Amino acid sequence: MAVNVPGLVAVVVFYIVILVIGIWASRKSKKVEKTCAGTKSEVTIIGGRNISVLVGVFTMTATWVGGGYIMGTAEAVYSPSQGLIWAIGPPAYLINFLLGGLFFAKPMRSKRYVTMLDPFEHRYGSMFTATLLIPALVSDILWVACILAALGGTMSIILGLSSALSIIISAAVSIIYTLLGGLYSVAYTDIIQLSFIFVSLWLCIPFLVLSPAVTDLSHIVHLNQTNGNSWIGELKLADAGKWVDEMLLLALGGLAYQALYQRILSAASSAQAQVTCFVAAVTAFVMGIPSVVIGAVAASADWNQTAYGLPPPFERGEAGKILPLALHYLTPTWLSVLGIGSVAAAVMSSMDSVLLSSASMFTQNIYKTTFRKQASQRELQWVIRVSVLVVGLAGTGLAFGDDSVFSLWLISGDLLYCVVLPQLVCVLHSASANTYGAISGYILGLLLRGASGEPVLGIPPFILYPGWTEVDGVITQYFPFRTVAMLSSVICIISVSLLVNLGFCHQVIPQSWDILGVFDEKKEAEGEVIPVPQGEKNSILSTKL
Repeated sequence: MAVNVPGLVAVVVFYIVILVIGIWASRKSKKVEKTCAGTKSEVTIIGGRNISVLVGVFTMTATWVGGGYIMGTAEAVYSPSQGLIWAIGPPAYLINFLLGGLFFAKPMRSKRYVTMLDPFEHRYGSMFTATLLIPALVSDILWVACILAALGGTMSIILGLSSALSIIISAAVSIIYTLLGGLYSVAYTDIIQLSFIFVSLWLCIPFLVLSPAVTDLSHIVHLNQTNGNSWIGELKLADAGKWVDEMLLLALGGLAYQALYQRILSAASSAQAQVTCFVAAVTAFVMGIPSVVIGAVAASADWNQTAYGLPPPFERGEAGKILPLALHYLTPTWLSVLGIGSVAAAVMSSMDSVLLSSASMFTQNIYKTTFRKQASQRELQWVIRVSVLVVGLAGTGLAFGDDSVFSLWLISGDLLYCVVLPQLVCVLHSASANTYGAISGYILGLLLRGASGEPVLGIPPFILYPGWTEVDGVITQYFPFRTVAMLSSVICIISVSLLVNLGFCHQVIPQSWDILGVFDEKKEAEGEVIPVPQGEKNSILSTKL
């Protein structure tokens, strides 16, 4: 395929604009460091808690509206085996932000945490917190791979560039401005990126719908579902468990992303953090509508009337690239260039956030508390930058060669949903949760998720839930096994914590058995010995200090 020179020039100009804005924002960040009461690392991580509601909504929405979101939604609607009913991204993200604003924003922001892992460190200590970083880090790397794979496929189709070159250039731009300015660079570039995504995708819709190759959508709706052409899709009873599982994975799993709390904690107040979540719920949903329309148009198109020809994309195994294919073959050239710009913008708006979130957690909760407690602010700044580079390179390496953006999109949230979310719910909303319960729930959630298998990664299941099927040696689970692992972890954390609390408080379990030091003996004036949970002990100590 020949290189689309005008399109390539347009994308290069767009990248330069984003890089310039990122550099400008980095200078603003340095000015804030001089006037902000917080440390330099806090300015990098949470913007000195000085991000306005408007900027917060833009950066919150842009982070979730990534390449995986816009391309994965179009892929689901287009695929004959799925359809609109399986395009769970928009409603799931709506629920995600509403729940975040109602139940998580206030307890996190009111206690002035810096990262999502801070409440764990305060209650459980640094050792257990370090174990939570592992699934969070793996998930972030997979997310980076997902969105870069989306961009690589898009640029290879529309611009004629190799997918590998596209991935490397885009990753380099995101890494550079994230290294320079932290959250300020991320937030201000998100404004431009989200605006570009909104305008370009909505501008493409009329041209797609009016394309000569597209059948009337209202006619397609009434076609027999069994002919494989309907973009509405069908939810069979046998698939209900899988649908619920994936919906809850995206709706609830997003509550365990550091990228969410980075924006919540950057707000000036708890009320402002909640408003940011509620408004982002609406904007994220609206941003998914163009992808739904593009998927429906692609499913309704007669590809034989286009230069693409037959067989259609699904039969060629290119359903994951349906958004760029539709833009390239069903719209004028100049519009397809805008489309590639929108995907590039979506990728960078998510990638920079993911890079910064992983770097923030490692620096704040591992390096600063375990490796170098006396580290200077300058040293911490460099640790953040190196961490951004490492995560970016790891995600970039995994981005090559994956065909299904939708699959990577789901897998990136698996560990957070099954392992981290139960921990976060309990540490914020269960006063009795302790380290013994947390460790038990962590192990159980990880074991149940791993034992359920993962076809995309080639991991066979050891636990077969009701309704499983096997096709060509690949076993697919239709039971909501992820949700089972998540709920089991929550129940385990609460029940084990309660049992341990009762055992030590009633002296059924000897104090010498407290090998983790969760309880401490507090001698009252009468000489009575009462075990005090570690969380309460930390509160007492902080009050005294």
